[in-house]
Amino acid sequence: MNAVSVGRNKRPMTSASPPKVFDSVLLKMRQVRAARTGAETFLLDRVVEDLGERLHAVVRDFRNAADLGSPGHGAADVLALSAKQSRHVDWPLSEGEALPFETNSLDLIVSALALQFVNDLPGVLAQIRRALQPDGYFLAASIGGDTLTELRQSFAEAEVALDGGLSPRVIPMLDLRDAGALLQRAGFALPVTDVDRVTVRYDNMFGLMHDLRRMGATNMLMDRRRTPLRRATLLHAAEIYAQRFSDADGRIRATFDIVWMAGWSPDASQPKPLKPGTAKMSLEAAVKKAGERK
Repeated sequence: MNAVSVGRNKRPMTSASPPKVFDSVLLKMRQVRAARTGAETFLLDRVVEDLGERLHAVVRDFRNAADLGSPGHGAADVLALSAKQSRHVDWPLSEGEALPFETNSLDLIVSALALQFVNDLPGVLAQIRRALQPDGYFLAASIGGDTLTELRQSFAEAEVALDGGLSPRVIPMLDLRDAGALLQRAGFALPVTDVDRVTVRYDNMFGLMHDLRRMGATNMLMDRRRTPLRRATLLHAAEIYAQRFSDADGRIRATFDIVWMAGWSPDASQPKPLKPGTAKMSLEAAVKKAGERK
């Protein structure tokens, strides 16, 4: 399995469109199949609950809101309770990645577990920023970080040993530092990022892969290997996984990192940092004064 380490906030220094990482047609087919056969929603349920708590903590009355691409109905239901008017936009979009939002038309945009499938994340974040009114709020959760690191390592070792090289199997992962940089690059004020790590245990690697299929989250990379995975490679990966990432009771661990991003559309009413040299007390004096109080 090939763990892609290129930061999601880095784009080619050309005027050409960003490379297409995901097969959006295949992604939609797998999402539909997962919904039809019974989707696995434990990650989505956790994110939706957290989304509701985070919005509840924002002391603000929202009027016009949009949910961008969140699967299921949970995020849309939360949004309906948080804003006077709300709408849902499916992802992937039918027409590339041009969002159907007018400039300064919304004061809240949320997204739950959809942005990890965006080809041009900097571009989509810039569109979200433009769609927000001054002092509008953006809140999103995306899969990233060390998600499925155990599965990635197991497949990488198995493929090197039996197939002579790696093949792309897992989507590029957004890390916390890149998330903050992307929000700043898009022009958001007061950006905040954090990671919620979820560790799930399974009887074996095949149980994990079954859940990934039920999430519609199996390999949809454009440069994925088109030949079927060899049975010997699959069994060897499962053996490596069990040897390296199992607990005392024999069950294996799977890591899922949920990267949260939040930011505001700039507005004059928002707090701003002091300019250098305008503080009334130097750091040295402040430390000295604190020491005198002890």
